[in-house]
Amino acid sequence: MQLQQSAVKQYAISKGLNVLQPEKLKNPAFLEQLKALNADLQVVVAFRMLPEVVWNMPRLGTINLHASLLPQYRGAAPINWAIINGEKETGLTTFKLKHEIDTGHILLQEKLAIGEQETAGELHERMKLIGANLLVKTVQAIAEDNLQEQPQENFSTTAPLKHAPKIFTDTCRIDWTKPAREIFNLIRGLSPYPAAFTSLDDKLLKVYRATWEPAIHASQPGTHTTDGKSWLRFAAADGFVYITELQLEGKKKMMTEDFLKGYRKV
Repeated sequence: MQLQQSAVKQYAISKGLNVLQPEKLKNPAFLEQLKALNADLQVVVAFRMLPEVVWNMPRLGTINLHASLLPQYRGAAPINWAIINGEKETGLTTFKLKHEIDTGHILLQEKLAIGEQETAGELHERMKLIGANLLVKTVQAIAEDNLQEQPQENFSTTAPLKHAPKIFTDTCRIDWTKPAREIFNLIRGLSPYPAAFTSLDDKLLKVYRATWEPAIHASQPGTHTTDGKSWLRFAAADGFVYITELQLEGKKKMMTEDFLKGYRKV
C-alpha cells in the first residue's frame, strides 16, 4: 500500500537526470521549468494527451512511438486490437505529434509478425526492445538531419482503417455465440490484462490462454464440459474453445490441469 515510483523515474533518478512531475500539464511553473531546459526535441512514449503548449515547445517538435503500423490502429490499445482482429502482422511507428491523435507525419516504421499463439503481453515484451531501438534510430536521424517526414496519407491502402479504442469491460466479456477462432483471438488479445472473462458455475472466470478446434456439435454456446483431469472446454458457434490457463473468482491464476485437481463443481 505504498506509492511506488515507475521504472523510468527510478532509472532517471539513478542517473542524476532532472525529473519533472506536475499534477497538471498546463501548470505555469511546470511550463517554465520545461521551457528552461531549452530542449531541441521531446520524446513521448505511453503517455496521455499533451497540450499543444507542451508538444510544440521544442524547435524540432515532439515525437511519439506507437505500437502499430500507422495509419492502422490509431488509438489507446493497438497491440490488443491487432491480436483480437486476428492480424498476422503489426509493427511500430515513430511520428511527429499534432492536434489529432496518432495522425502526425510518419518518421520511421518497422514491421513484425504476430505469432499464432502469441498474447498481447508477449507481443508487448517483444515490441519494447524493437521500439526502443527504433526510437534511438529516429532521434539519431533527426539529429543528423537525415529523415524525411511523410504524411500518413502516403501510407494509406485500399483496406479500411482499423481503430484501437480503449478496452472496456464489455470488450472483455466472451460471447460464446461467436466463432471459436474469434474467441481464441479475443483471449490472446486481452491476456494478461485486463483478461477475457466468462462465468463458471455462477462465478467469474478469467481466461488467459486457450486453444480452439472447429467442430459440428449440438451443444448450446457457452456450455462447458470437462474430463475432470486435464481439459475444460466451452462450446462456441462452430467448435470448442479449450481453456488452458485461468483464474476463478477468489482463486489464483493457474493451469487448467491444476485447477481441475481441486475443483469438482464442473
